[in-house]
Amino acid sequence: MKLIFATRPSALARWQTQWVIAALKAAHPGLVCEEKIIATQGDKILDKPLPEIGGKGLFTQELESELLSGAVHCAVHSLKDLPVENPDGLTVGCVPVRSEVRDALISKHRYSLETLPTGVLVGTSSLRRAAQLLAARPDVTTQSLRGNVDTRLRKALEGQYDAIILAGAGLIRLGLEKYITEWLPLEVMLPAPGQGALAVQCRADDESTLSLLAALEDDSTRKAVTAERQFLLGLGGGCAVPVAAYAQTADRGRQTVILLTGLVISLDGKQAVKVTGQGTDAIQLGNELAQQSIAQGASDILKLVTYNWLL
Repeated sequence: MKLIFATRPSALARWQTQWVIAALKAAHPGLVCEEKIIATQGDKILDKPLPEIGGKGLFTQELESELLSGAVHCAVHSLKDLPVENPDGLTVGCVPVRSEVRDALISKHRYSLETLPTGVLVGTSSLRRAAQLLAARPDVTTQSLRGNVDTRLRKALEGQYDAIILAGAGLIRLGLEKYITEWLPLEVMLPAPGQGALAVQCRADDESTLSLLAALEDDSTRKAVTAERQFLLGLGGGCAVPVAAYAQTADRGRQTVILLTGLVISLDGKQAVKVTGQGTDAIQLGNELAQQSIAQGASDILKLVTYNWLL
């Protein structure tokens, strides 16, 4: 059998797709796979912050169109970039085991979060990262940083920014972890929902492809990221809002318990709603914590974020 994979042109997207292909070939000897490279809106528009060009589907819509047309069988995504609701006819066929979830600080001058001088410029493409950074260090300045991982890294090493913050998983996958100055602890920088995980999307009625993808499914990762993404969905948010969530699973007797922490934070880092909880149903847990957050003022924070971006 032959599978055609849609992939974005970035080095990280290609690595992730090739990793999935290699894992599938190992699980299914004789399987033939090929890539189809497709540039998305998020790849083409690099001179504007992500929220300005739309939060949902910036890195996925074109790949999903190829899937729906039948031109490809699968698309590999960074799960944190995938909208929480699948288009009609598509599904996440598998979620492989998760990689590193933490964010990393990179600085040409080897600054750590604690040693960053007052007023320095820190680059990030994420409102979530910028807000949590300002909560920890309100005396620094944040600025939008766009581009592929290698482009953003180059800008940091050239000194265009005093420091930048990137997802650690991408740096590890590309063999760039030697440039990391500091791993940011989860207590300071909670990750985006689904961060560090991959999602292989396919058509919901493509039983043969779903059967092949099942070999890469990791149940613990699926439960954790489902809870995180349900928390985001319950808040009505997209990939570009300052919402963070991280879940872990623990086996307790015959049950798998999911431990979830969720965060909604204002752009300046001065207001935050943080909730924690546990349960055995990922969707129910995510919804419950989203409702707890709303009861504690999360909707007001998110409305203010939207208003500020519309100004």
